[in-house]
This record gives sequence, C-alpha cells and structure tokens, in this order.
Amino acid sequence: MRYQGSEAYNMEATERRRERLERRAAPSFEVVTGGGLDARARAGVSATFVARVRAVLAVAAVLIVLGMARVGIAAATVSLLSSNSALSSQIEEVSSLNEQLRVQRSVLSSNARITRIATQNYGMVLTGDAVTVDLGSADEAQAADGEAAQTGDAASAQPDMS
Repeated sequence: MRYQGSEAYNMEATERRRERLERRAAPSFEVVTGGGLDARARAGVSATFVARVRAVLAVAAVLIVLGMARVGIAAATVSLLSSNSALSSQIEEVSSLNEQLRVQRSVLSSNARITRIATQNYGMVLTGDAVTVDLGSADEAQAADGEAAQTGDAASAQPDMS
C-alpha cells in the first residue's frame, strides 16, 4: 500500500522541469534578416521616397489653392468692373433725363406760356392799373389801423397808387 507523502522527494526533478519549460519558451529556430533580392522586393518603398512624394503632393496642393484664389479674385474683379460699367451707363441716362426735365420745366414755367394759356383757354386778362400798398413802419401801420377802426370809415385810409 502506498501512502501519500511518504516517499522521498527528488531534488533534481525541479531542475529538469525548469529546463523543459525553458526549451518550450525558446524558439526552435532563429530568424536572420537577409539581404537578397527577395528581401529587397518585400521591403517596399523607402521612407525617403514616401517623404518626397508627400512633399510633392503638398506643393501641388499649395499651387492648386493659389490658382483657385487667383481665379476667384479675377472673377470678383470682372464682376465689379461689370457692375461699375452698368452704374456708369445708368448715371449717363439719368443725367440726360435730368437735362431734358430741366429744359421742359423751363419751357412749362415761362411767363409768356402761362399768360397765353390763361388768356386763350380761360379768358383771363391782365389788369391795366396796379395797386401799391405802403405799410411803412409797424408803429404807423398800427396807428392807421386804430384810426380806421375807430372812425369806421374805410375810405379815410387811402392806399398810395403809383
């Protein structure tokens, strides 16, 4: 019969177990980087080539942006010049119309035309005698108004006719 814990321990067993674990963890072969044709083909493009391509793309992007800005500025300039030309032509038209309206106002407001229309269309005539009223100073005018109001005679205040 066997009793557990009654046998003697082997001191070398732990060392053998550790060696077996180390052999399992260590790779069975070693990788050596080669310099052959196949290794260069799998390596891809170099970092300097990628950096140069990025620089060329950045320069191309900057040139495209500058070109678009230039085209935008040129388009805005053409639009502004077109609107300025339109405004100049409108100013010329309005100035011409203003001159025509001034001439028409001058013709329509002439005294000879107004007199002719009044006499021919409405039968109006100019009076032959003119009445001139001299008010003098303010004190004399008040005194004359006061005397006329007291006497009640409008004939006493005769206007000066000349």
